Formats: sequence, C-alpha cells, structure tokens
Amino acid sequence: MKYTLKGIPQIIYATIFIICIFASCGNEGKKATDEGTGPEMQIMSENYVDTMKLTVSPFVKQVVCNGRLSPHEKSDLRFESDGITLQLHVKEGQHVAKGQLIATLDKDRRTRELEKAEHDLYRAEMELADKLIGLGYDIDMKNVPDDIMRRAEVTSGYYSANYQLEEARRMLDCCDLRAPFAGCVANLDAKTHQKSDRVCTLIDDSSFNVEFRVLEAELDMVREGSVLKVSPFVAEDRVIKGVVTGINPQVDEKGLVKVTAALTGTDTSLIDGMNVRVTVEENIGDMFVVPKDAVVERDGFHVIFRYDDGRAVWTYVDIVHSNINSFAITGCARKETTIGEGDIVITSGNLNLADGTEVKLR
Repeated sequence: MKYTLKGIPQIIYATIFIICIFASCGNEGKKATDEGTGPEMQIMSENYVDTMKLTVSPFVKQVVCNGRLSPHEKSDLRFESDGITLQLHVKEGQHVAKGQLIATLDKDRRTRELEKAEHDLYRAEMELADKLIGLGYDIDMKNVPDDIMRRAEVTSGYYSANYQLEEARRMLDCCDLRAPFAGCVANLDAKTHQKSDRVCTLIDDSSFNVEFRVLEAELDMVREGSVLKVSPFVAEDRVIKGVVTGINPQVDEKGLVKVTAALTGTDTSLIDGMNVRVTVEENIGDMFVVPKDAVVERDGFHVIFRYDDGRAVWTYVDIVHSNINSFAITGCARKETTIGEGDIVITSGNLNLADGTEVKLR
C-alpha cells in the first residue's frame, strides 16, 4: 500500500487526538483517587462508639410467648327444632342484652301442634272424669285418694296428654331464639325464609382469657397466680395485665405446655382470636445488666468491649439471664475473666472492633 504525502498528516493528527483522550482520563482518575483519600474519608474510617458505665441493678427475667385471646363465654346459637327462619332481629357486631330476641322461626306448625295438644288434653280430662265416676267418686274429684288418682290419670291418657301440651307450649316458645347471656353477635349465618343449622355466634366480649404455650424449661417461671402482661400485635404499646388461672399438666410433642390466663379489666378494642404477645416477668435480684447490642460473639464465646483510654478492650463474659432488651452478665469462667462496677462498656459500633482498636466516643 502506498501513502501519499497528503495522507500522512491526517494519520498523525488522529494518533495525537487518541493520546490526548487517554491522558485526560488518567488525570480524572487520579483526581478521583486523590479526592477519595481526603479528610472526609478519613473521618468516615474512624470508629465512633456509645458507652455506658457498668453498675449493679435489678434484673427482670422474662418469658415471652405468642398467644391468642378467647372470650370468657362463647356460644353457637341454634334453634332447638327445624324450621324456616321467619325474621332476624340482630346484625353482626351488634351488642345484645341477656334475653334479647335474636331470631324467630315460622310458628304455624307449632301453633297447630299446640291446638291439637289442647284438644287431646280436653278429651283425656273427659276420660278421666268417666273413670272416676265409674269408681264411685264425685265429679269434682275432691276426695279421690292419690294412688287411685295417679292410676286413673295414666289409664285415661290424661297424664300423657298433659305432658304433650306442656311440650307443645315449650316448642312454640323455642321458635323465639333469645340471647342466653349479654354479648356481641358474630358469624350471622341464618337468612330469612331459609332453614339454617346455626343462627349466629354470641361472644361475651366483656372479659377475655389468653391461651399460650411455654417451653418445658421455662415452666418454673409460670405458676397459678403469676401476673403477666399482654400486648396485641396490632398495638404493641398497649399493655393489659392478666393472671395465670390454669396450667395443663402435660408436655406436648413439641416440648410445650399450655397455659391459660384471665385478663384483668376491660378493653373494648380486644376481639375473639386476636394474636397477642405474652410476657411473664420475674425479678431475680441485682446483677450487671447491659443492652443486648453490647454483647457480640467471637470464636464461640460471648464478648464485650470495655473502653479504656481511647481503645476497645476485648473481654470475655458469660450470659446468666436474658430478656427482651438486656443480658445479665458475669466474667467468663472458662476464660477466667472478670468485670467490675464502674467499667465503661461499649454499647454500639462494636461489630467490627478488635482488641486494642482505637475508638472515639460519639
């Protein structure tokens, strides 16, 4: 290939242009690198921590479980006999008083049965009078001995007819379904002009129980009469107190024991089946107490970092007890370490610390 003198300057210009571009990129990279090592990055690399002074304080041991609420009384309401629901007098969520009318069945069949029972009783009374007159007694039946009267009532059909009348009256009354106790209407299944197995569920929401399960190893903290705290999952800042009323004397296949407690006081926001957190507490005395964030795990041991003259000092500890937020700690028996009152313990920023790391107080 031959190059003309005219083409040579163009190749040279293109080469120079490319070299300038690479040089510019190199300077920008160097500038970025220089910026990354400035004072701001140095500040970010410093270890700032929070601390607390180690003191002896009361420690509250806790057992925390999940539980569910159940009302003190709950009943599925049904009509005693089959029939067509004529009318509903309540709606779901409505509070009713004891004895208030819930629903009504069609009463036509029961009314006819009552009329027939009254007619049968009248005929049986005539039969009874005829028998007594035949035995020589007056029609007013005042002087009839009791044993003869009972025999005459049975043989005349009076006894049976009187029973059938009482039953017919009762079945007519049962066409009106009434609340057996005061409560709230739930699960309204019945519909007018239809047959239904269950009309509704009535819940006494004036008081609640909570059922929860504890580990077999934690059962020593729970006993009848123990006071506990209950918080709904939907409002964990709300606390309702309760008292343990029953402990099932059996450990299930998962190693859990069922416990029942009654809540004290009333809370209109509670509903049947609500999921709650149950906390049982026991004060076990004075100990060295630190937040859970103050303890980290290293080489299979629990470790805290004490602050000493600007440095983090690695210290092995044993966790004696724990609750939701805190650990009760002592020195580590296997490592023969000790802790004492007045030690400054690092409570944050300790995940990446090592023994002797320089730290600054936040």
